[in-house]
Amino acid sequence: MDQYGLFYYYNIEVDEDSSKAFELFLKAANEGCSIAQVYLARCYHDGYGIESNKELAFKWYQKSVENKSIIGQFYLGHCYEFGIGIKENAKEKVIWYQKAACNGNMIAKLYLADCYRLGKGIEKDEKRAFVYYENLAKQEVSDAQHQLGNCFYNGIGTIVDLVLASSKDLVKAIYWYNKAAEDGYEIAQYNLGICYQLGIGVDIDEIKTFEYYKKSAEKEYVDAQFQLAYCYNKGFGTRINKLKAFELYRISAGKGYSKAQNVLGVLYEKGERIEKDLERAVYWYNKSAENGYGVAQYNLGRCYNLGMGVQKDETKAFELFKRSAEQECLNAQFELGFCYDEGIGTEINKLKAFELYKMAADKENNTAQCNLGYFYENSEDVHYYLGNFYMLGMGVEKDEAIAFEYYKKSAEKGYSIAQYKLGYLYECGIYTEIDLEKATYWYNKAIENENDVIKYYLGI
Repeated sequence: MDQYGLFYYYNIEVDEDSSKAFELFLKAANEGCSIAQVYLARCYHDGYGIESNKELAFKWYQKSVENKSIIGQFYLGHCYEFGIGIKENAKEKVIWYQKAACNGNMIAKLYLADCYRLGKGIEKDEKRAFVYYENLAKQEVSDAQHQLGNCFYNGIGTIVDLVLASSKDLVKAIYWYNKAAEDGYEIAQYNLGICYQLGIGVDIDEIKTFEYYKKSAEKEYVDAQFQLAYCYNKGFGTRINKLKAFELYRISAGKGYSKAQNVLGVLYEKGERIEKDLERAVYWYNKSAENGYGVAQYNLGRCYNLGMGVQKDETKAFELFKRSAEQECLNAQFELGFCYDEGIGTEINKLKAFELYKMAADKENNTAQCNLGYFYENSEDVHYYLGNFYMLGMGVEKDEAIAFEYYKKSAEKGYSIAQYKLGYLYECGIYTEIDLEKATYWYNKAIENENDVIKYYLGI
């Protein structure tokens, strides 16, 4: 009787009929057929042919186990792991995965390997996890091949190479990623894309990068869809196609992918290949920020700070800069310092301003790390501000020598006000010998940058 239910469930020589499948599974399950009990449990879990009922799903998995169903043992462990019809219980999860694994169920072995790797419900044992992955990988289980690749990539449970003093083996990682990718495993395809993009274990190859991202994206893997959008946007391994890039960003943003949501905000703000729409930009920055993405919190803070696409609100801007800065977003650390410096959305706190400016300066103001190359707007240089702090003794002990070095760094980066300031220091001999030649050099540099304020000071 159970086999007839499978015909309707899998659409074998008959039209799919969920109600009929459920009816036949129920009849066979009540007659003690373990496989029918498993499929009946799945019907209750998925709401297939009947209203979803997780408690009844758990009950029928239990009944199948009582009838010695091995796959039922695995599903029972699955219920305990994810709290399906029963309270989550990590130890019970492991017990049932172990029973199913001992009875030869390969999926249970894979899940058990994950338990050992992560130390969930059982003492962490990366070497045992590695053995499970290795055995399953040799049996062509693509999930295990991918995980084995991860083990070699990250040095999890592998033997330390005494020559290289490392447990990582990128050659073997690539080998197993390839095996899984050949079987169509989308996460392995994505990982290969990353390796070829960054030259990890292989030579950089833009075309292969694009091809692997494309294969993975076609299977709806959202990380790959986002990276494929980047390829189309920048012409990485393919011709530039802004429309395809936008569509892929839109798709991945719709799936809740925070980085894509932020990029959509940038595109709407800048009006790239779409009509400029600041309100839509704010909408997507907000979506991304709600998902905890620090760069979007910074961008949304900018919008509130400038009243761009939203009513100006310096307090909200401050709070958003603060949340972003806590995630190491460099632009946000700078802006938060500026808020404390000028009392924007908060009380003036020169000490905190100094600490944040210095933090940003120590990182060389590398905004590419923060914004992933999608948006750059930095009208000030943090080294100049630090120079002011040390020169005037604001929130820090006055030190003209350090101030001079910060002004010099800022000037060398092309910041015109710092160039003027450095020229002035050379002209007056402030913490350096008077050097009119260098003073003239830096004044001219400032003039070249066409700063009207500088020209006014110099009487031009």
